[in-house]
Amino acid sequence: MNLSVVGILSVLVFVLCRYAGLRISHAAVCVVLGFYLASSSMAGPISEAMSGLFDVIQGQG
Repeated sequence: MNLSVVGILSVLVFVLCRYAGLRISHAAVCVVLGFYLASSSMAGPISEAMSGLFDVIQGQG
């Protein structure tokens, strides 16, 4: 599941950079923020919230 989410988000960032005016520097700041969030105490609650959201989207919630 994690790899597919990373792939989808990567494609989304590419599309936003290409067509919506998102600058590479803005995307890089978001990537760095993601790395810091992943190593913080917020990583667990964020992961649980995203899993719950994906369950609801898939109709399992």
